[in-house]
Amino acid sequence: MHLRKQKRTGVILSFLFFPLFLSLLNAQTFEKIKEKVKEHTLNNGMKFIVLERNEAPVVSFHIYADVGSAQESYGITGISHILEHMAFKGTKTVGTKDFEAESKVLDKLDKVYDQLSLEKKAVHPDSQKISTLQNEFQELKKEAREFIKVGEYWDMYDEQGGSGLNAYTSTDATQYIVSLPSNRLEFWMAMESDRFMNPLFREFFEERDVIMEERRLGVETQPTGKLFEDFFSVAFKSHPYHHEVVGHMSDLKQITRNDVKKYFKKYYSPSNLTVAIVGDVKAEEVFRLADLYFARIPSGPKPEPLRTEEPEQWGERHVTVEAQAQPLIIVGYHRPGINSSDDIAFDAMANIFGQGRSSRLFSVLVKEKKIAVYSGSFNGWPGTKYPNLFAVYCYPAKDHSSDECLKVIDNEISKLINESITEEELSKYKHQTKKWMYDGMKENSRMAASLTFNDVVRGDWRLTFDIIKAVDAITIEDVKAVARKYLVNKNRTIGEIIPEGKGGAL
Repeated sequence: MHLRKQKRTGVILSFLFFPLFLSLLNAQTFEKIKEKVKEHTLNNGMKFIVLERNEAPVVSFHIYADVGSAQESYGITGISHILEHMAFKGTKTVGTKDFEAESKVLDKLDKVYDQLSLEKKAVHPDSQKISTLQNEFQELKKEAREFIKVGEYWDMYDEQGGSGLNAYTSTDATQYIVSLPSNRLEFWMAMESDRFMNPLFREFFEERDVIMEERRLGVETQPTGKLFEDFFSVAFKSHPYHHEVVGHMSDLKQITRNDVKKYFKKYYSPSNLTVAIVGDVKAEEVFRLADLYFARIPSGPKPEPLRTEEPEQWGERHVTVEAQAQPLIIVGYHRPGINSSDDIAFDAMANIFGQGRSSRLFSVLVKEKKIAVYSGSFNGWPGTKYPNLFAVYCYPAKDHSSDECLKVIDNEISKLINESITEEELSKYKHQTKKWMYDGMKENSRMAASLTFNDVVRGDWRLTFDIIKAVDAITIEDVKAVARKYLVNKNRTIGEIIPEGKGGAL
């Protein structure tokens, strides 16, 4: 930013005033960027948010589907993640040698699989019938593969200079991202509108096997994966945050291609999709092409809000996992969702209490007492949209226990509540947060992600910029009030990895 030179008056901006200067600079920068953002909602309900940046001939695209594992019910856990994988398998026009012939084989494959599943669940399964159906199923899978142009979706993006083509599923959302040269805007419009208008979900059973292997490697064979899964199931007894994004193995084994079709129809309606485009584009041209390509997707109702709410916790909960692994203790405290007025105070508390080597927990547990090799805290786990957890964790050092660490954590929480938080600690949080926000606004991809997140979850993309005011306004008493209210034993769940053959804190 260019600042008008002031007349020399002999006054020099000292180090003491630098944080205030930086805050004002950031605020002005945020406002200038905000003024450039434009939005347009199609007749079918799909929203486009555009930020023009013409410094370099590149553009980042971010599609935010307002659906994650929190929308899943029993029997289909993991389906959001499955659908994310399937979205890269092509459409009726991309990835196939003969759509009409392929679709017929896929329909036969679904029917045989349904018959096979029912026979396996019968009171008295017919082993001969099961064998016949399994052979037919395998033959149909081979036949379906003959129609596939493997990886064509990815290849087409590579040929057009695409980079960072990816997607990810969380508890709260499924998001699709890519960056392209700016003269490939219409190519993106054609590809992505086709993806959401004409999905085919080919190679479903093969990809489902891949995801089951992800679960084995990420959860079932990893001590921390086992702990996290059990921890969530205990910390959340009602809300769907109680299951992992990858889903339960029994559900993964039985989810069908038809289940995915129904889930897609419900949650991938244009009214449930928000797009941010940041880079070397003209907003008017983006909106024109969006009307041309995406408005042709039939409209559908916005899915109803999640009904289930996590009830008040009535007492401390415990969970342990025994494994051949380093001990680990996690303590999670229930907190409201991101739109609570307490959200920034939680963020500040996490930073002061346990983020970084100069944080309170690290200083005491690792540096001073040397009873831990690492410790920390984080805010908004496992998601942020709905009431979630403020958590602290600790890896005990050799010859020290989780019980020792828990006592120190409790003592530090007591200090946080009853003793003073310093202005230096709060200023450090504000400075780091605003720098992180400012740095993020320099990157097209991070800017696009922030715009979609704030528009969908917080209700307005403008909060991407305005949140700095809430950060500036937070006080020491705000942080202490949140600690007093929420960091109480009744409100927490303790999880622990116990090395096999040894006792633990619980």
